[in-house]
Amino acid sequence: MNQRLGRGINIGNTFEADQSWQSPFDADDFRKIAELGFTHVRVPIKWERDDRSMSSSPYTIDLQFFKTVKSVVDAALNNKLHIIINMHHHNDLMADPQGQKARFLSQWKQISEYFKDYPDSLVFEILNEPHDKLTAGLWNDYYRDALRVIRETNPQRCVLLGVAEWGGTSALKSLTIVPNDNHLILTIHYYNPFQFTHQGAEWVEGSDAWLGTKWNDTQAERQAVIDEFQAAIALSKSKNIPIHIGEFGAYSKADMDSRVKWTRFLSRWFEQQGFSWAYWEWNSGFGIYDPNTKTYRTQLVKALTKDAMPVVQSVN
Repeated sequence: MNQRLGRGINIGNTFEADQSWQSPFDADDFRKIAELGFTHVRVPIKWERDDRSMSSSPYTIDLQFFKTVKSVVDAALNNKLHIIINMHHHNDLMADPQGQKARFLSQWKQISEYFKDYPDSLVFEILNEPHDKLTAGLWNDYYRDALRVIRETNPQRCVLLGVAEWGGTSALKSLTIVPNDNHLILTIHYYNPFQFTHQGAEWVEGSDAWLGTKWNDTQAERQAVIDEFQAAIALSKSKNIPIHIGEFGAYSKADMDSRVKWTRFLSRWFEQQGFSWAYWEWNSGFGIYDPNTKTYRTQLVKALTKDAMPVVQSVN
C-alpha cells in the first residue's frame, strides 16, 4: 500500500480550514493532479467545526457534511487516485484531551461506519499533529483506542499513525508502542530547517526576521536531513512499518530557487528510502498551482515529479 500511495499532494486550506479562510474545492483539481503524475491526495478535514458536528453527546456528524466528504472521496477514486482523509485542527481535543476523548472516538466510529464498504484506495489517518495537552504519553493510548474503533468496521483498511509533538521526527522516541497490526503506516511531517520553510509565514511569530534564508543543497544541508530521519528509519525496520511523509513544503516567501532545491532533494531522497509522500500543498501559500490564473508553478511541479536527484552542490 505504501508503494501504491507513492507521490501525493495535500488539498490544504480547504476542508481543515475555518469558514473565514476556507478555499473552495474544485473536483476537477483531481484530474489535474492525476495528469501531473501524482498517485494520491491527502485531504485534511476539520470534523470538529460547529457547522459539521455536535459538540455534545452523541456527537453526531452532520449527514450533509458526510455527503460532501463522500463526493470528495468519490472524485479522487474516479481519477484513479488513492485518498487519505484525516482529523485535522481538532483544537478542542488538543486543549482538553480527557474531556474530548469520547467525541474523538465517536467521530471515528461514525467515519469508519460510513466508509466501511469503500475500496482500500481510501486510507484513514487518525489525527494530524497531536500537540498541546494531548501529550506524547496520552497519544500512545488515544491512537490505540481509535484504532480499535476503526477496526470494528474496517478490519483491513490501511491506517496512518502519526506522532506527538506536532508530528515531526523529534517525537519518534515517544512512540513507545506500535500496535501489532499489518495495515499501519507511520506518517511523519517535515519542515526543517523551519526558519527556511516558514520564513515570512504570517501565522508564525517573528518569522519576518527569517526572510532571505536560503537552502543551497550542500552536503551539510543534505546530511542534516538524513541525520534527522535515522530514528524513523530504525523504527521502520525494527517494527516492520513503512513510512509516509504526510507533509513537507516551503512557503512562498522563500526564494523559488531555494524552494526548488529543497523540494527536489527531499522528494528524491524520500523515494530512495522507500517512503511515500504528500507535498504541502496544492493551491495556497505553499502550492504548486495558482487557482486564480489557472497556471502551474512549473519549477516546483518538476521538482516533485520529474527532476532527477542532482549532484550535491559544493559549499559556496
